[in-house]
Amino acid sequence: MPFRARIADAKPLGRDADSAAVKRRALELGADLAGIASAATLNAFPPDPRWPQTPERILPSIKSVIVLVQRIPAGAFRAVSNVPVQYMDMLVLRKMDKVAYRLAEELERAGHPTFVTAAQETDWSLKRASYGRLSTRHLGVEAGLGTLGLEVNILTPEFGPRVYLTGILSELELEPDQRITEQVCIGESCSRCLHACPPNAVLHWGIDKRGCATEAQEFGFMTMLQFMERVIDAPAEKRSDMLKTRDLFGFWQGLLRVVGSFGDCPRCLAVCPVGNDYHAHLAEVQKVIPERTLEKTAIQKKWQQARKSGEAGGGLSEWNARWVGPEGYKGMVAKQLQEFKRRQKEQHGNIPETADRGGD
Repeated sequence: MPFRARIADAKPLGRDADSAAVKRRALELGADLAGIASAATLNAFPPDPRWPQTPERILPSIKSVIVLVQRIPAGAFRAVSNVPVQYMDMLVLRKMDKVAYRLAEELERAGHPTFVTAAQETDWSLKRASYGRLSTRHLGVEAGLGTLGLEVNILTPEFGPRVYLTGILSELELEPDQRITEQVCIGESCSRCLHACPPNAVLHWGIDKRGCATEAQEFGFMTMLQFMERVIDAPAEKRSDMLKTRDLFGFWQGLLRVVGSFGDCPRCLAVCPVGNDYHAHLAEVQKVIPERTLEKTAIQKKWQQARKSGEAGGGLSEWNARWVGPEGYKGMVAKQLQEFKRRQKEQHGNIPETADRGGD
């Protein structure tokens, strides 16, 4: 039976929906992962208390935030250019919005006021950068879906950082999921995100957002403003030529298909060894990191020594350690890799036998 038919036949959520039913329905609708975060917890532990990205700022009566994860198909990260990943980003975001809307619609029809927040947005009153009304990566951590990595992307055990997340705010009180307290990110001993970052923007459990934006937002909002300022200040005879350049085409394409407007540089996502999708599709093609330098290797060693001596990195303060994983790394990825290899071996061993039976 086609997947679409199964979804159409699935029973919508009722008034007595609980956490298990809501997450199950999210997966039926097409989400790859789903979790529940308590609004009270999110209000009590904002990512940065100076600029609180909390549900109560949106609607004080919100009780639960349903967090959905949509994976980015790993095949795009095998390409020699970034364009396939950028286009997949748009498709993933569109799918995620549709799934979230459908879930919110069903909850509201069942009598529970519910709405979806934009996964990619900026609230200019918070900070001058990509800071939304809610931080989706922190939502994911509080909903038990992953922890933050060295480059402060959220890493899920299933798909590493190759994911997008969105939040559905509801006045229905749902039992929240427990946070993962073990560090999903391998940490300083890996540092592959550091080595792969073209502008060297990865910090010790932090990110230089301005440096990252030079690659990740090649045709982003600030770049657009700077370009238009140059056009306005240019002599009249040069303006026509400036409006026919690659820059203006890039801005148009970014507005149309998000290509170049954000997520333009997927290097830290492509090389992260967390997730079965990496083991299945990326380990071979991403094994060698061309951007690696002696300088970056020295930074890695410095981080390792700092961690060994108990020094707090940028995201390992008493407050931020909550989202990194307060227990530290205990071998989650290594165990997952062993299990993946075991399953692959079993599947490979069954291929000849299955092929023989297939001819009957």
